Amino acid sequence: MSGAVDAGSARKMSCGPRLDLQALPGVPIVEPGDDLAQLAWEALARASIVLADGDVLVLASKVISRAENRFVDLSTVEASARAVALAAEVDKDPRVVELILRDTSEVSRKARGVLVVRHRLGFIAANASIDLSNAHPAHAAPGSGPWMLILPESPDASAERLRAALALRSTANIGIVVTDSLGRPFRMGTVGAAIGVAGLPPLWDRRGEPDLFGRELETTVTGLADQVAAAADLVAGQANEGRAFVHVRGLTFEPEDATVAKGASALYRPAAQDLYA
Repeated sequence: MSGAVDAGSARKMSCGPRLDLQALPGVPIVEPGDDLAQLAWEALARASIVLADGDVLVLASKVISRAENRFVDLSTVEASARAVALAAEVDKDPRVVELILRDTSEVSRKARGVLVVRHRLGFIAANASIDLSNAHPAHAAPGSGPWMLILPESPDASAERLRAALALRSTANIGIVVTDSLGRPFRMGTVGAAIGVAGLPPLWDRRGEPDLFGRELETTVTGLADQVAAAADLVAGQANEGRAFVHVRGLTFEPEDATVAKGASALYRPAAQDLYA
């Protein structure tokens, strides 16, 4: 299913036979108020990388959540009656379910141990992508918590702020991708996916191009930002690697393709077309 494709899709886009990805060294654990652009700039310098047109900087959503102080002390959360009832169905902590519901537009699937929702941002995710891992703040008082980390208020806006801040330091036209680990229907394991995009076309529309035998492609629209996110996820890691930023080089896209893009929402299948949510 390709669905409708709008101006968030690039046509003047290319990727050669090689894509270089590098986790930037020396990035500290991000804390509330940290300047992500400065941290990225210093990490690029340590890696001897000078930004060039078409470069993409990828960072996990948790890095932005930490910088934007999206921490929640679970001991301070009061569960609503709806959260208590749903928690009994899925066998989860009612306070956790309360946090999930606050970031949820509708419940997609529920079963014991499983709560899949449509996030308020528009994508489908288990537990609204709220997590306990790597969620402890440095400012936490002894005995507080457990702590949870919720997604940024607007990952697209966060990505654009970072892109704009780096644009003050470099003349290169670059993209920013904010990632999260998402599951998929019918497939085991999570994959890095884009939930925030700036400066990079989220989609690559290849319809009308010829295949190897000259046949015109009719439905091929690539989730470009998701592919970049998944590739960077392999380098960044998911546990204690501490690789907050990944630099990607090898893409070529026209700046005007990025300026018309509508961010990560271009990647989300409209509810009316979604047969699985």
